[in-house]
This record gives sequence, structure tokens and C-alpha cells, in this order.
Amino acid sequence: MDLAEIFRVMCRRWYVLVPGLLLTAGLVAGAWLLVPVSYASQSTVAMLNSRKGAAADGNPFLSMEPSLTGMADSLARNVNSDASKAELKKQGLTLKYEAKIADNAQGPLLWLTVTGEDRTAVLQGNRTLMAFTAQRLTDLQAEQAVPSDAMIRITTIVPPQNPEAQLKSKIQYVIMGAGLGIVLSLVATFFAEARRRARTPARHRQDPEPAPETEPTPEAGPEPDADPPPAEPGRQPDQPTVPLPVLPVAERRPAKRPPSWVK
Repeated sequence: MDLAEIFRVMCRRWYVLVPGLLLTAGLVAGAWLLVPVSYASQSTVAMLNSRKGAAADGNPFLSMEPSLTGMADSLARNVNSDASKAELKKQGLTLKYEAKIADNAQGPLLWLTVTGEDRTAVLQGNRTLMAFTAQRLTDLQAEQAVPSDAMIRITTIVPPQNPEAQLKSKIQYVIMGAGLGIVLSLVATFFAEARRRARTPARHRQDPEPAPETEPTPEAGPEPDADPPPAEPGRQPDQPTVPLPVLPVAERRPAKRPPSWVK
């Protein structure tokens, strides 16, 4: 089946295709209106060397050792743990959040992201997450009895940003609904065409009723009682013609030839 045939089938079965497309349009509009918009706010923090470690040059940004990146990874795993989630829930952060090392980072940088449907709650949740992350860093070092002047510090590189709409999931639902509706409409259209074609040859296969046999009518001859036309003077009257019966082809027999010795 080529494209021209597909187009002809769609035109013939428009009464199946058009309602399917209208239902698909309604499904897409419903998905766009019903699926809520998600907002995300992101902030960035960095691990800094201790005051004791940065005393040589006085600038903590010039003494970012590789060990700080390992500490940043450990801190992110601790913040994402179930115990930390329970503690943040007590502090009022019930939204979805994530702490991870920044992509393509060349230092101990952490991304803190909070996602939700309320813009105000998302922004406030990111501020709560930043404060909790700094406190967890202090608690982890205090558990190891690290002196205060030797503790790794944390600083804000990018404060919590204004929540931005995340339309990716909403667009995905819309595309899925549109694709499913179009596929089902085409399937219903070609199914109706297939059923129609399956019924049509069945009517043509029925044997037609035999036509009634009609006997051949004999050729009309002159009426026996009719008076013959008057003969012209000097011309002999025509002899009456008698119609001879014509035998069917099947009953005709060839004439017998005489024996060869008869002259």
C-alpha cells in the first residue's frame, strides 16, 4: 500500500478518522491543562579550606585541594540520605530535592536543587536546604573532633535562584497523548476499511440466478388462408414456398458414402 492508497482510504473512512482526531485534540488539551507545572530552584555552594590551611597565603580560594572534592561528594551523599530527608521534613522541607557535585566542575562545587509546584515553597525550600547542608558539614567534622580552626568551610557561590517552570514532563505527556490518539485513529480507520473489503467480495461470490430458458420462436410464414397477390400479366405465378425444418447441429448426420467398388 502506497501513500496514495493510504490517502484514499483516509478520505473514504473520514467518518472514523475525524472523530478520532477530535478526541485526540481533546486529550491533548486535557493533558496540557491537567498536568501541573513543576518549578525548580537551584543554588551552588563550594567547599573551602580551613582557616589554618589558608593562613599561608590568606586566600582560601587559592588552596582548594583535591581532598575538598572528596569531602563535597561525601557531604552530598549524606544530605541525600533517608536520615537527612527525615530531618529536613521536620524542618518543613517536604518537596523533592537533590544535592550533587556540579557538572563539569573543576573544584568542590555542589548543586542544591529543590523542585515543586509552588514557587514560593520551592524558593524557601532551597534556602532551608542550604542551611541544612552547611550544618551537616559542621556536624560531620565535629563527630571526628576536628578543631574549629581546621574545619572545612562552606560558602555560597550562587544563591537560590528564582524558581523556573519545568515544562519537560508536561510536554512529554502531551506528545505521548497526541501520538497515542493519532495511532488509534489510524488503526480504527484501516480496520473499518478492512471489514468493508471483507464483506464486499462475499456478495460477488454468490451465484446469480439462472435465466429462464426461452424457446426459439419460429419464423413467421405466410398465412395459409391469405389470398395470393395477383400475378402480373406475362409472368407465371410464384410457387409457394414450404419452410423446411432445420435439425439441430447435434442431430445432423453426414451422408453415407457408397462403397468404393460401386461405379
